[in-house]
Amino acid sequence: MTAVQQEKHDKAVAPGAHQAQGRQGYYDTLRTLSQASVDQHFDAFKDIDWESPEFAVVPNDERWILSDADEIGAHPWYKALPKERQIEIGMYRMAMVAKVGLQFEQLLISGVMQYLLWSRNDNPEFRYATHEVTEETHHTQMFQELVNRVCPDATGSSAYFKTLIPLLATAGAWFPEAFFVGILAGEEPIDHLQKNVMRAGGMHPLMDRVMQIHIAEEARHIGFAHQFLEHHVPELNPVKKQLLAALYPVIMRWLCDVIMKPSRKALADMGIPDEVAKEIWWESPESRKMLRDLFSDVRMLADNLGLRNRVTKQIWKAMKIDGRPARFRSEPASAAH
Repeated sequence: MTAVQQEKHDKAVAPGAHQAQGRQGYYDTLRTLSQASVDQHFDAFKDIDWESPEFAVVPNDERWILSDADEIGAHPWYKALPKERQIEIGMYRMAMVAKVGLQFEQLLISGVMQYLLWSRNDNPEFRYATHEVTEETHHTQMFQELVNRVCPDATGSSAYFKTLIPLLATAGAWFPEAFFVGILAGEEPIDHLQKNVMRAGGMHPLMDRVMQIHIAEEARHIGFAHQFLEHHVPELNPVKKQLLAALYPVIMRWLCDVIMKPSRKALADMGIPDEVAKEIWWESPESRKMLRDLFSDVRMLADNLGLRNRVTKQIWKAMKIDGRPARFRSEPASAAH
């Protein structure tokens, strides 16, 4: 493509960040992200000293008690439990979050690789995306090692979601824009939860170290998903763009529930009563606010892409994730008021 053709292309595709940035700006960003992955990356078995006494997992360690940063820890039912039960549930909860996280990472890895099957030789997306897949593979190792040490009996996502993973991964090839919306739908809630826990002072040093690594690298991954959508969505034909606009809030809410809500087995293992689970996910006023807060960043992205209009906003409302968009990426909920 010549410079003149490129200029015409950039003017033809609408609106927002893609028009301003253009293809070259997008590719420059990918090269920057790729270099950042080279300059600072982590290895689950080099950057965590699993045998360090500091990271030892021992019985009755009160550092595993959940704080108000976790939706279970904030509930009066949990606060009223004996400390021994709080510790047991805290350990199971953190192991469960890690297990669900690694299963979602497996979906991400599969879908991204299917997308890259169709990548052109000169496309910088290939290099960055394979850096990301490499990092996500290390994350699955890191999460599994954590589960093995903290609570080997912890369950992950529901059986139906695990059954769907191979099918969902194919969207990376036939509807990559929807697949990358799904990537954000899984990454944003986990990132939000982990940042809240760290802002509240953290918990056990092993859990803190795992979260530090994950937060550091997920910042790049979330940034890439935003950049990918900002670049590719304006190029969709009108029918496919409207389909994506309708699917966007549905994907967000569904995968949020997969990530954030424990499965029936996990609820039973932790002994959380049904009425308490309903309050935590998402029937109480506090939990409904938290649900809305999880999606302020992706509401901002959807607005920038022209995907939230008068019709689709009703879908956001039906999914109970409508509200004010963030003013900037990772805006704390407290700063929104």
